[in-house]
Amino acid sequence: MSPGHTTPAEAARYVRDQIPSDGLFSGHDWRISPAPFSLGEKLAQELEKLGRVLLQFNRAVNLLYRHSLEGKQPDWVAQWLDQGKPRELIELQRSPAFKNDLPRVIRPDILLTDDGFRITELDSVPGGIGLTAWLNQTYSKLGHEVLGDADGMTSGFASIFGDAKNVHLVVSEESATYRPEMEWLAKEIQGSGFKVQSSSFQDFGEGDAVYRFFELFDVANIPSAQQIFKLAQEKKIKLTPPPKTIFEEKLLFALLWNRNLRTFWHRELGEGFFTYLQKVVPYSWVIDPAPLPPQGAIPELNLTDWQQLKTLTQKERELILKISGYSEEAWGSRGVYLGSDLPQAEWSAAVDKALACFGRSPYVLQRFHKPNINSARWFDFTKNEMIPMQSRVRLCPYYFVSGEFDGARANLGGVLATICPADKKIIHGMRDAILAPCSV
Repeated sequence: MSPGHTTPAEAARYVRDQIPSDGLFSGHDWRISPAPFSLGEKLAQELEKLGRVLLQFNRAVNLLYRHSLEGKQPDWVAQWLDQGKPRELIELQRSPAFKNDLPRVIRPDILLTDDGFRITELDSVPGGIGLTAWLNQTYSKLGHEVLGDADGMTSGFASIFGDAKNVHLVVSEESATYRPEMEWLAKEIQGSGFKVQSSSFQDFGEGDAVYRFFELFDVANIPSAQQIFKLAQEKKIKLTPPPKTIFEEKLLFALLWNRNLRTFWHRELGEGFFTYLQKVVPYSWVIDPAPLPPQGAIPELNLTDWQQLKTLTQKERELILKISGYSEEAWGSRGVYLGSDLPQAEWSAAVDKALACFGRSPYVLQRFHKPNINSARWFDFTKNEMIPMQSRVRLCPYYFVSGEFDGARANLGGVLATICPADKKIIHGMRDAILAPCSV
């Protein structure tokens, strides 16, 4: 098919008709656009290069944690990252077997604003891999040139497991929404031993690879977790992402902005990457209730106590408060509070909750950069017509890390656009959002 020979209505119907019989997201649907979301050449090129920066950031995070344990960097870094975690997970994270292991999938959440894009967080166990692969494939068949090409997601995902003959995609009940997309993805990877397994599957063979599609806070509900970790420690299987809770924490961006660590970041990221990340990552703080000295103040906010956060006016509260990680509230739009969108009483309650949770599940405060307005359209199959929609957009590029050690490279497989109605303040994959691949 060619975009020039297909009407928008025909294109939308074609996309709908290609949805697998078992679906892609269990119990969820979305609005269908007749065409990919257009990024423009400059943004597309920037996203192509971003994976290299984020891979280096993950390398630096890994080193920062180890150096904190060894006394080469402040001990509060490891304390912040370890607090609230069970001893067995902390010991696993520190195991020499996983010393240099990094997540093989990197997915940033990116908001498009009038001042350029902003990376609000990184996800090392992301949903949407199969969906984005399907979107890329489907819109490519309509004649569109999508970022990553038709098979960039499938080939990229397959590449992270090296030469493993059998790859087990272990999906938890918590992640059951994404099981259909992973089932579809496993079937699409040609000539492979890819198979989706339940969280109780334990028939792993030596030399197999395992994709951990469950967050570490959920380990107690994964019957096979301990066996997976044991086999990975013994190097009998390849496991990704590694069992490192540090890569499931949103407070990593607060560490990037912490002035006490500036020398470390300069050295490990280099001047160019460090400056770039501070340009695209919103200023972030960890909500630590420890008292400041009388002359101390929280940088940028000029507050002397986190309680004063409650007294900010609604205009001053262009801030996002969100739980950092290791919690069932740490994904989707749960555990997220937009200060400017809340009444004073609700904002104050959220601040109190964040302060009370510090010892077990720290909260992060982040500058809110309002997404800009874009024009989009979707096809209403009931009314049989195209519907224009003023929208705000979140981009999720997927980078797949193949190769080992210094030879590892992060390659862009595709970009998922979540296009929400403009009146929605927090962007996520809601029913009235358009989900589409991206093109130049």
